[in-house]
Amino acid sequence: MTDISKEALSPPRSFLSQDAIQVFYRLLAALLICAVLAVLSDSFLSLGNILNVLRQASLTFFIASGLTLVVLTAGLDLSVGANVALSACIAGTVIHKTGSPALGILTGLACGGIVGLLNGIMVTALRIPSFIATYGMLWVLNGLTYWYMAGETLHGFPAGFRQIGSGYLFGLPIPVYLLLVFLGIGTLFAQRTIWGQEIYAIGANPVAARLSGIPVARRLLLVYAVSGTMAGLASIIFLSRLNSAEADIGESLTLPAIAAVLIGGTSLFGGVGTVFGTFIGALILTLVLNGMNLLSVSANWQPLVTGIIVILAVWLDMKTRRRAQ
Repeated sequence: MTDISKEALSPPRSFLSQDAIQVFYRLLAALLICAVLAVLSDSFLSLGNILNVLRQASLTFFIASGLTLVVLTAGLDLSVGANVALSACIAGTVIHKTGSPALGILTGLACGGIVGLLNGIMVTALRIPSFIATYGMLWVLNGLTYWYMAGETLHGFPAGFRQIGSGYLFGLPIPVYLLLVFLGIGTLFAQRTIWGQEIYAIGANPVAARLSGIPVARRLLLVYAVSGTMAGLASIIFLSRLNSAEADIGESLTLPAIAAVLIGGTSLFGGVGTVFGTFIGALILTLVLNGMNLLSVSANWQPLVTGIIVILAVWLDMKTRRRAQ
C-alpha cells in the first residue's frame, strides 16, 4: 500500500479520539441545558415531558443519521424533507389501497432509497455539486408530491401501524427503541467497517482516497442511498405518528436535520464527525425547543434560535479547523 493510501485509509477510528472528545463536550452541553431547564420549569423533569423529548429527538435523528454520512463526504442532501413527504404520501396510499402496512412500509423505504440513489447519480455521474443536485431534487419532489396528492389528505391508518410512531413498549415510545437500533448500526458502520473508514477518507481528501484505490463514486452512491432510505424510514414514523399524510408534511424537516448534524460536530468540510454526535445534536436541539415551549416562548422565535445555534456550530467548526492547521 502506498503512502497516499495509508493516509487516506487509516485504521478504524477509536472512540477515544478527537471525535469522541467533541461528543463528550456536546453531551456536557446537553446535561447543562437539562439542569437549567429543570430549575426554570417544574414540568421539565416530568416523565411525560422526558418521553416526549426522547420521541421528538428520535424523529429528528432518523433523518439526520443518514444525512451525517453524506456530510462526512463533504456533501449535502437538501432533499431529505421533501423525500419524507413524497415517501409518506406514497406509502400511505399503498396502505389505503391494499390494507397492508407491511407493503406500505416497504414502499416508503424503497421510495426514499430510490430518491437518494438518484441524488447520488447526479453527484457522481453528472458531477453536479451536491448542494445544487439535492436542491433541485427538493423542488422536483415538492412538485411531484403536490401533484400526486392534488390537495387531498390521507388519514385513518390501521391501529397496529399507528403503534410504530405513537405506541409504547415497557413504558418507552417505540421510536426510541428504533433510535437505539439505528444509532448502534450507524455507529458500528461508520466507526468499525472498511466502508465507514472509506467514507471518512473521501471527506478528508477525495483525491488521495481515489488514488489509494477507494471506489469513490460507489461510496458516494451508497451514502446518498442510505440518506434517502433513512428519510423513507422517517416518513413511516411520521405517517404512523400523525395518522395522516399531506403534501406539506416534510417542509419543516430539512433544516432541523441539518442543524442536528452540525450541532453534533460533523464538519461541513467533511471527514470529521460521528453518528452518535448527531444523536446528541438532535437531543440538544430538541431540548432547546422543548424548553422554549415549557417557558411559553412564542413559537415564532424557534426558527431564529435554531438558526443562531447552527451558525455558532459552524463557526466553532471553522475555528477548530483553523486551530488544527
